[in-house]
Amino acid sequence: MNTKHSVSPEIREEISANLKAIESRHDVTILFACESGSRGWGFASPDSDYDVRFIYVHRLPWYLQVSVPRDVIEEPISGDLDINGWELRKALGLLKKGNATLIEWLDSPIIYSADESFISQLREAARQTHQPERSFHHYVHMARKNHRDYLHGDKVRLKKYLYVLRPLLATLWIEQGRGVAPMPFQSLVDTLISDAELLAAIEQLLVYKRAAKESEYGRPLPVINQFIAKELTRLESILPPVIRDTDFSVLDQLLMDVVMQQTSD
Repeated sequence: MNTKHSVSPEIREEISANLKAIESRHDVTILFACESGSRGWGFASPDSDYDVRFIYVHRLPWYLQVSVPRDVIEEPISGDLDINGWELRKALGLLKKGNATLIEWLDSPIIYSADESFISQLREAARQTHQPERSFHHYVHMARKNHRDYLHGDKVRLKKYLYVLRPLLATLWIEQGRGVAPMPFQSLVDTLISDAELLAAIEQLLVYKRAAKESEYGRPLPVINQFIAKELTRLESILPPVIRDTDFSVLDQLLMDVVMQQTSD
């Protein structure tokens, strides 16, 4: 197992117990639960939280109300556990809008629970309805904002380099027509970065990030700074992928199939 993506059996058991308690307390079925954030991206610090995200479905009567009830479950943060989820109709609605965060969940290397039939269908639906122009805007905006907010001054929070590099590389992935950007940061680096000096700087940054605390500061990294500044400047003159016609009926069908399955179980 890749140690960058490993979660101890004790933590998995604690997360599983929390998910089962949520199902019982809210009378829902959790269809998929994964790790989001730095552990899913592959560069967690020793003190990183466990960002558990899940998709759940209610029984049929919940969907037959005039007023739309609350469609998220947010648990209070407890220790290192940050657990919350989206109801299925909400999740599919966000997928229809091209929500890049949800698409990332589907590629998480750390899965806590999954209805295999459902997740297979959802991944296929995400592939069919992928809107690269939406993801392009999402990632480039995130890279620019994090760069502006965190990477200026004599000392910077070193983890913020990764919070610029990852969306920046995801933008380049989409610009090059490679489809949905993978969640693991290393997959982006391995495919998109060939400059030896830059690769070495990123690898050193990853080694440091995985060993240091989340709040650790350090001196700016010139090689990475130059790459970020060059690509962000270049992307200002790049048009996003062309918007295409998309058939979203697969999302409606998936919602109906899953809700009706809950009724028959």
